[in-house]
Amino acid sequence: MFDFKEILSVTLILFSVIDILGSIPIIINLRKKVGHIQSEKATIAAGVLMVLFLVLGKSILNLFGIGVEDFAIAGALIIFALGAEMILGIEIFKPDTSASPTSTSIVPIAFPLIAGAGTLTTILTLKSEYTQANIAVGIVLNLVIVYAVLKSTNWLERKLGQTGLDVLRRIFGIILLSIAIKIFKSNVFAG
Repeated sequence: MFDFKEILSVTLILFSVIDILGSIPIIINLRKKVGHIQSEKATIAAGVLMVLFLVLGKSILNLFGIGVEDFAIAGALIIFALGAEMILGIEIFKPDTSASPTSTSIVPIAFPLIAGAGTLTTILTLKSEYTQANIAVGIVLNLVIVYAVLKSTNWLERKLGQTGLDVLRRIFGIILLSIAIKIFKSNVFAG
C-alpha cells in the first residue's frame, strides 16, 4: 500500500509547491506587522484544507463536469507558472496581506500561502499519478516541515541569508517546471 518512492516524490513535489522556505520573507514581514503568528493554528488549518481537497476534490470536479485529467493539465499549467515565478523572481500569485492581525495565522499564512491554489491543484493533480494513501503521507510530512519552519523563521533567516533563500527558491523552481512538463505530457497523451 505505502510506496517509499511515491511518498518521497509526493513530499518533494508538495514541498516545492508550498515553498515554505521561499515564503520565509513574507512570514517574517507579517510577523513584524502583527507581532505573533500561531504556528500550530496555521499548520492545522492548512492540513485540514489539503486533506479535504485530497478526499473531496474529485467530487467537487464532478459537480462541474471536469475530469481529473483536465484538472491535472490545468494544474500542470499552474505549477509551471509557480516554477517560472520562482526562477524569474517575479510575483504572479500575490498573497492577501490585508487580513486583520487576529486572523493572520489562517489568512494569509494557512490559506493561500501554504494551502493555496497551487498546493490544492497539485494535490488533485498528484491523484492522477500516485495513490491517495501516499499523497496523504506526503501531506503530513510537509505539515511537519511547515510547522518546523514557521517555528524557526527567525533562526532560518539568520542562517541562510537572502542569497541562500534565493538559491533554494530557484532550485525548487526548476524542479517544479520539470514536474509540470511531466504531468502535462502524461495527461495530454494519455487519451
